[in-house]
Amino acid sequence: MSEGSSTVPTADPAALELDGIARRFGSRWVLRGISLRLEPGTVLALTGRNGSGKTTLLRLITTAIRPTRGTGRVFGQDLVRDAAAARAAVGILAHHAGLYEDLTAGENLAFALRMYGRRADPEVIDAVLDEVGLDGERDHRVRGFSAGMRRRLALARLLLRPPRLLLLDEPYASFDVDGIQLVNRFAARTAGEGGAVIIATHELARGRGLIDRVVRIEEGRLVDRDAQQELAAEQRLAWSRLQAVEGGS
Repeated sequence: MSEGSSTVPTADPAALELDGIARRFGSRWVLRGISLRLEPGTVLALTGRNGSGKTTLLRLITTAIRPTRGTGRVFGQDLVRDAAAARAAVGILAHHAGLYEDLTAGENLAFALRMYGRRADPEVIDAVLDEVGLDGERDHRVRGFSAGMRRRLALARLLLRPPRLLLLDEPYASFDVDGIQLVNRFAARTAGEGGAVIIATHELARGRGLIDRVVRIEEGRLVDRDAQQELAAEQRLAWSRLQAVEGGS
């Protein structure tokens, strides 16, 4: 370094930065200017009514679709200019697992490992299957799996290359209590290791003690919500529905 020169410290990049992200399908604007900064170590709950744009936003973050307007970065990688690098940092547990039904659980994971440029190590495959509670299912075809088992296998695939930014789209659907705890452990581990998590869910109570922040999509924009108030509102709604069912029985 020459005399008199100085260096300017570079701040660590956010796990996710969105600036004015908008997306239109035909003449319909689904997202109308989403801005968000998500720091490493954070678990964010994304709420909103059906059709509000939660899944669209997650697809944008995975680079599956491009924004109509606005910019976004995942750990400093631009969602459009650096799409491959941004995509490599993201993992998603989506509604549709994207599994090959005529392959076995083990074959699905072996294929995923090869796609990641790695050897299809049977010990690695057995380890992740054991972690998600599918030990003994390695040689069974996915076609015969229940919805919950398919979700577990999709989670095992994520464990092969744990993402820095984990996206969970209605992750508690099709899971029993053990499955819900499995999802929450994976989310907590991701955040604890310096990553970040976005959980798109209608079931905030399932993430009690895990969620740090709640935002809601309203009319295509994000609104910060108080986590405790949102949880209380969800519990009141669940109680009113239970009373309505009991009253009609």
